[in-house]
Amino acid sequence: MAEIIVPELAESITEGTVAQWLKQPGESVEKGEFIVELETDKVNVEIISEEAGIVQEHLAAEGDTVQVGQVIAIVGSGSGAPAAAPSAPAPVAETVQKVEAAPVATVATEEANGSDRTIASPAARKLAREKGIDLAAVSPVDPMGRVRVQDVEAHGTAPKAQPAATAPKAAAVVEDGRVTREKMTRRRQTIAKRLLEVKQSTAMLTTFNEIDMTNVMALRSRKKDQFFEQNDVRLGFMSFFTKAVVAALKKYPYVNAEIDGDEIILKNFYDIGVAISTDGGLVVPNVVDADRKNFAEIEGTIVELAKKARDNKLTIADMTGGSFTITNGGVFGSLMSTPIMNGTQVGILGMHTIQKRPVAIGNNVEIRPMMYVALSYDHRVIDGKDSVGFLKMVKELIENPEDLLLGS
Repeated sequence: MAEIIVPELAESITEGTVAQWLKQPGESVEKGEFIVELETDKVNVEIISEEAGIVQEHLAAEGDTVQVGQVIAIVGSGSGAPAAAPSAPAPVAETVQKVEAAPVATVATEEANGSDRTIASPAARKLAREKGIDLAAVSPVDPMGRVRVQDVEAHGTAPKAQPAATAPKAAAVVEDGRVTREKMTRRRQTIAKRLLEVKQSTAMLTTFNEIDMTNVMALRSRKKDQFFEQNDVRLGFMSFFTKAVVAALKKYPYVNAEIDGDEIILKNFYDIGVAISTDGGLVVPNVVDADRKNFAEIEGTIVELAKKARDNKLTIADMTGGSFTITNGGVFGSLMSTPIMNGTQVGILGMHTIQKRPVAIGNNVEIRPMMYVALSYDHRVIDGKDSVGFLKMVKELIENPEDLLLGS
């Protein structure tokens, strides 16, 4: 018999959740074929079978938490005779970052007609449930037969199924029709845990300023068509803010640091995290070496990371090692907020919506497009002078964007 063992996933990941079994007991599996998908704090990983044979037994159910090194399945010959010695931990194919299927109170027809045995990603199953589509009727593009989100979308919308009497393990539980109870996804649990840890383990303060966006908006308007023609990527505000942040971090290095015990680690690199909202929660992939990238390279990297987030293809490497984070609540209409720092970082910049307001320009009052910005920081490392100076420098650079262009 060959054992399917939870492999080493990443340095900081010691456990995961069985998201779905791709092979059921009694089904055959080829050597190197995916047998189970695990959900971790950051990404999903698919584990392959080291041996060809028949899946004899699952030792963990979908939804169970499993540890690195734990045996979770047995693969053997069809007759049950010994097939192979226990294998080493199966290699991991690092795949999608999970946008967790939101629990629902009804069961789609897939469970009534056997399509629960269809190999499909969790996101595809979620979409199929929402659209009332029988997964068994979906034609996958994947040569291995796995149904992806795009396959479900291409299939179209089918009639909704009637609610089943009992909700499955992953579904919400409706109590007396007045409340809906749902289990937090692993990612949501991780987000909640880490945000609470940051609040409890840091001396977090937030300082605010406002930026007159007139000049940067005018520059962007003048250059956006030429920029797109030359670089095949649109010129947004994020490249300006990323460049301004990098310049400010170089002047105020303690904002680009972290605490390790009784030591402060000053980072001499500038991997800027960009917060991206997904259906499964907030993810923060990094623009690596942002100081070495020009405007087009920064914009292109952000577009690529956002697409990977939407397609559930972010990797652990995309989201580890950042030194500072930028989050833009303005895309949702937020006027002002106090962002919470990301992981071990000691600073995060919050951007907000651009709103026209009357402001004093000299002795006159003019209507200007204004944006509130916020810097949340760890007061154990960063003093008020540095935090205010950092945010003021970002403000000045955005209000004088030519300085950013010359500096890049």
